[in-house]
Amino acid sequence: MKLTRILAGSAAALIAATGLVACNDSAEEDAATGADTSFDGPIRIGTTDANLREWDVFQDLAEEEGIDVEIVTFADYNTPNDALAQDQLDVNKFQHLQFLSNYNVGAGQDLEAFSATEIYPLALFWQDHDSLDGIEGERVAIPNDATNQGRAINVLVQAGLVTLREEGLLDPSPADIDTEASEVEVTPVDAAQATLAYNEGTPAVINNSFLERAGIDPNSAIFQDDPSTEQAEQYINVWVTTPELADNEELQQLAELWKDPAVEEAVLESSGGTAVPVDLTDEELADIQQRLEERAAE
Repeated sequence: MKLTRILAGSAAALIAATGLVACNDSAEEDAATGADTSFDGPIRIGTTDANLREWDVFQDLAEEEGIDVEIVTFADYNTPNDALAQDQLDVNKFQHLQFLSNYNVGAGQDLEAFSATEIYPLALFWQDHDSLDGIEGERVAIPNDATNQGRAINVLVQAGLVTLREEGLLDPSPADIDTEASEVEVTPVDAAQATLAYNEGTPAVINNSFLERAGIDPNSAIFQDDPSTEQAEQYINVWVTTPELADNEELQQLAELWKDPAVEEAVLESSGGTAVPVDLTDEELADIQQRLEERAAE
């Protein structure tokens, strides 16, 4: 029998129904004295995609290592950080560095990234087309949320379809686009609506998480951004915890289990072959996070 279990439902209902509590007293005392924090109960991991096969593989590996974990799944992207900040979780894994940095600045929190996992390229799709040929003059749907809009615009910049008034912007907005010099017109839409635009024949930049549910083959993209560029480093996915637990040995061990070849193979499969593993030190992640938070605070 597995030592893990998945809790489902909306985030708000989940917290109220399960009565999640803060870390045990001995753990808090260890944190206060600077000692390595231990867990008397299961390590509570928050995520938004517990249905993906990699989590099953990960849980099996954790069980083999004798680590008791509890996967807590959330229905939205904002609540897992709140739950972590309120000691209702021990760690979460669902976000990239930019999302974390924006959250910390907006909420006045100090959550820390401590292990890089993977990066998912953001891609442009166009129904019944396999190249950019003929796209000039088209409207292109892009996600309108603060986390993905700038990246989507830069996808079009890298594709040579959009020109910015100022080169090199890491997080441009539609107002930064030189419309007269651009080959296409950008139409921001709710991220979930980008697939609808695609199905209506409109070229669309679509988040990886919406592709499977919309039945879109990730390999049918006509263009995607380059995950090795400086522009992409803010979109590296990470494990996140509180400053008190950032050096915890058990959490570090769990993060290493995510790098196991069996987990990486499952991640690659569930992403349609698009996920790119990232290997950065915690110090490198901290430097990127600091730069992003400084920029978000401007």
